[in-house]
Amino acid sequence: MKPQDGNARIWLIAGPTASGKSALALRLAEAIGGEIVNADSMQLYRDLRTLTARPAAADEVRATHHLFGTVDAAEGWSVGAWLRAAGELLERLSQAHRPVILVGGTGLYFRALTKGLAQVPPIPAQARRDAEADFDLMGESAFRGRLGAYDPAAAARISEGDRQRLVRAWEVYAATGTPLTDWQQTGQPLLSGDAWRAVALEPPREALYARCDMRLQAMAADGAVEEVAALVGRGLDPDLPIMKAVGVREFAAHVRGETSREAAIAAAQRETRRYAKRQLTWMRGQMTGWPRLTAETPDQQWRQFLALEPSLTPG
Repeated sequence: MKPQDGNARIWLIAGPTASGKSALALRLAEAIGGEIVNADSMQLYRDLRTLTARPAAADEVRATHHLFGTVDAAEGWSVGAWLRAAGELLERLSQAHRPVILVGGTGLYFRALTKGLAQVPPIPAQARRDAEADFDLMGESAFRGRLGAYDPAAAARISEGDRQRLVRAWEVYAATGTPLTDWQQTGQPLLSGDAWRAVALEPPREALYARCDMRLQAMAADGAVEEVAALVGRGLDPDLPIMKAVGVREFAAHVRGETSREAAIAAAQRETRRYAKRQLTWMRGQMTGWPRLTAETPDQQWRQFLALEPSLTPG
């Protein structure tokens, strides 16, 4: 995609959970008359509005939002599915000369936009079955260790407990002899290098973890447990992406009577902090050229952003 005409531009805002991305995106959208496009793999789904920290209804009124809560939990959207939907939106908004802000915490989405998506050849079904069987026999730790010998980048970036992506990475290597990471570097990016500007939020870690804890507590009080109960009640395939959302496993254990509400909240808080740490690790490895906003509060982050974009400063 070529740069947008006139003053229109594409901004990318990334960062770990609870870092202030949504607030910054909304403030920017209001300042430039832009529209916000979701780049978070869990906020795609409509079933967990509270638990995935989707923008509040009042915020969605303040600026046009796209790809938030548009997918049913029973659908398993891939990076490719999101990229196609985002590409169609970007093309339409570009033709309308509308500024766009893509915001989220899913690093693979930003990678696909700016570096391209893997053009992996079809993988035989038997390779998938063999990989699944190996995972069951070896367990996650040994399976990840074997993957790391051939595709260390994939073994490092795939989250703990993400069986689906671990199996995918191994089946691709086993069937093609080429690591998935190498395939991911062969695609053409959707955005040309001069079409976008980006920032990554990286507030102080202790402040970020404290914010994670407070927000999770507020989510539980605001209906997140009930959201998970409704999701569990649907009896969906546990390998669907939505079932891996941070907090689902912990709150589901409480819904099934296996743990107390307080213990479930504490466990979800721990997992949220771990998730934030993984996101920070991804950013440091994959977004090395992105300017950082290191401030803690929304107002401070906005001032840092304006320092990077002085053309947006009034007067």
